[in-house]
Amino acid sequence: MVVKLTWALFTLSFSVLGGILGVTLGNWYVRLDQIQSLNLESHIELMSVVLMTTLGVLCGSLLGSWISRRMMDFAAGLNRYSALDKGATVLGILLGLITVSLISPLFRELPQYISLSLWFLGCVILSYLGVALTMGMKDEITQIFPRLSFNTESDDSTSEGLLRKPKLLDTNVIIDGRMADMCKTGFIEGPLLVPSFVLQELQLIADSADGMRRARGRRGLDILNNMRKELKSLIRVYDDYDAEIENIDTVDAKLVRLARDLKSAIVTNDYNLNKVAELQGVEVLNINELANSLKPVVLPGEEMTVSIVKEGKEENQGVAYLEDGTMVVVEDGRKHIGTVVCVSITSVYQTAAGKMIFADARLPVRDSGDDLFDDNIGHYGGGRNRRKSR
Repeated sequence: MVVKLTWALFTLSFSVLGGILGVTLGNWYVRLDQIQSLNLESHIELMSVVLMTTLGVLCGSLLGSWISRRMMDFAAGLNRYSALDKGATVLGILLGLITVSLISPLFRELPQYISLSLWFLGCVILSYLGVALTMGMKDEITQIFPRLSFNTESDDSTSEGLLRKPKLLDTNVIIDGRMADMCKTGFIEGPLLVPSFVLQELQLIADSADGMRRARGRRGLDILNNMRKELKSLIRVYDDYDAEIENIDTVDAKLVRLARDLKSAIVTNDYNLNKVAELQGVEVLNINELANSLKPVVLPGEEMTVSIVKEGKEENQGVAYLEDGTMVVVEDGRKHIGTVVCVSITSVYQTAAGKMIFADARLPVRDSGDDLFDDNIGHYGGGRNRRKSR
């Protein structure tokens, strides 16, 4: 609807202007001395004016249609730029035009055609210099106009750009791989930014002489490449930051400083980075904390079946693990190592590393290698876990 209205408005406006110009040229043409000397009849003169008017309307409509398409293409192209870039460009043009208006009185003593030429050149040159100046001062502009702070590219799937808070990814969370799966589910809103120094650290890890580090680095680069291919409008590499950040020694310190400058959040699974960022007032999204919050809730008194895999620290304790990695410490479970046991939960503790469950062994069910279980007991070892209220 907006596209059709814009096209109709431009076409109609330029058609009217073309018609007015045609009438003017037609009247000027029939009043020329050479035409008057021919003593043409009045209806021929009228036809000449009508012909010029029709030609003007036709040319105006074509020109208006062409200009409307170019304007709409230009407006669509602007959506690829952030609000900060747009604001800096407009401010630079305004500075250039204001400067021209201040120096234009100096051209009044010159001939008119020279004065107009200098005015036009001044508008072009000074507007360009103004845009170059303001684009180089974007950080200072964001401090003066906070509403123009960093916004990402617009999402191709919508007509509006993504105006959400940007999130910076650190090296560990990229290598971890869970972030890619979370983005695919749609629960993570963009934009997601990978600073260029994080990318450089990934490359250094991938080129490491240590085999394990090299494998981790290559895994991180592969995950990042897949995310860029599948989530083009959500994630991109970011390198538009101050040179001062490059002079900071550690990648974590650079990340915290950049997050403060952009007023963005950091996505990480690094416990130490989490604490340092919080101390400096930077918002942190820790995916380990998210994973812990999504673990199933268990309450004292409930029963479950687990496979005891090793000895505990205390005497007679056995240790089992749930599918999500939660440790279950089973009292009197040492003698049941290698078997599936029905346990009753006694307490649940939340630690910095996650939940820790303590339970008492109730009933040895069957050897953990056995595939047959009683109908009234859930099966944990095969990947399923059933809890029942006591």
